[in-house]
Amino acid sequence: MYKKKYLNKFYYPINRTILNSAKLIKLLICDVDGVLSNGMIFLGKNGEEIKSFNIKDGYGIKKLIKKNIEVAIITGGSSISIKKRCKFLGIKHIYQNQSNKINALNILLKKINLNLTQVAYIGDDLIDKKIMNIVGLSIAVSDAHPLIKPYAHYITKKLGGYGAVREICDLILSSQN
Repeated sequence: MYKKKYLNKFYYPINRTILNSAKLIKLLICDVDGVLSNGMIFLGKNGEEIKSFNIKDGYGIKKLIKKNIEVAIITGGSSISIKKRCKFLGIKHIYQNQSNKINALNILLKKINLNLTQVAYIGDDLIDKKIMNIVGLSIAVSDAHPLIKPYAHYITKKLGGYGAVREICDLILSSQN
């Protein structure tokens, strides 16, 4: 279904090192605000948080899960909308309120018995730096903070909340045929 030529056609040429790293991925971890959402938070009149999520990102996540690639959320924030979106997508591993994302990563790796080379992480800001330094494939969305981009092996063409996660799902699926 996914061929390397499609990645080159729809995104841009991917170097062999990135493709080789993507071949090993068994777990995609996503931040939420600025990655799965566009980073905008709307507050309802009763103070409830409203976020928008991209349907294309969701479809990509469902395709990964169908191919037995785990998907997890590790985020510094917390909201009911994150839990509801994860439930809808079938994401079982949700870690909210994580100021130190490495702790959640270690718990998750032990739980599902994977090593760091099998992990891709997609983030957008300085809180993601430590985790991006140690995973097999670190990704920054194209509109990530400029100080985090040097820590990424790959920078998406798409913006956070506007298809960046789908781009990574396509990359992983394509690399693994």
